[in-house]
Amino acid sequence: MEQRITIHIVGGNSRSRAEQSRLILALGHHAEVYSDLVELIDRPPRSGVIIASDDVLERGISTLLDYLADAGIWTPLVAAKPEPEVEEVVKAIQAGALDFLKLPLSEAEVQRMVAHVHSDAGRHAEARRRLIDARRRIGTLSPREREVLDWLTEGCSNKAIARNLEISPRTVEIHRANMMDKLGANHAAEAVRLRLEARMNRASDKENLPEESEALQAGASPIRRSVNAG
Repeated sequence: MEQRITIHIVGGNSRSRAEQSRLILALGHHAEVYSDLVELIDRPPRSGVIIASDDVLERGISTLLDYLADAGIWTPLVAAKPEPEVEEVVKAIQAGALDFLKLPLSEAEVQRMVAHVHSDAGRHAEARRRLIDARRRIGTLSPREREVLDWLTEGCSNKAIARNLEISPRTVEIHRANMMDKLGANHAAEAVRLRLEARMNRASDKENLPEESEALQAGASPIRRSVNAG
């Protein structure tokens, strides 16, 4: 017998959520329904999979996943919408979504997704946990320590970092030691791995980030604003 999973439904109107819930329950799985993203954040899921649709996806999968990561939610995310285009499906998977479903859900679509969850969700959730932990650690760095980490990730030596930042190599050594201590890294490779797992923009690229990413940096999620406004 197929293992029962919990499927968290968020986004869309109440009718769509009810239809998804009835189908999921009929197939022997457990459904949790959230009126909006704020409610999901208030009752964060720790297992299963999230199905997000409509208004929740308006600002893109990357922004949504960043917002969930900031809230400490690593549960795998599945996007869903009527007639998804091939290009947006590819972009969603590349951004970190586990799957992309067509609405209204069919029995075959749900069974395919559940099979995907069983085969891949554990690895996917672990990657999300590592991302969230890496971002939490990097978030403790000072702006200068973050710059040192960015240049270290580019493969630069202390002398090269000093030239790029226009400071002395000795000052770089101090910032690097503090950075390593805050990250809990015992060697440079571990610090670089954390930086790559976090999938964050360079600190010096903030001015080139889109508006929604700047809002996330400031701690005011555009997704939360749009949900509250609606």
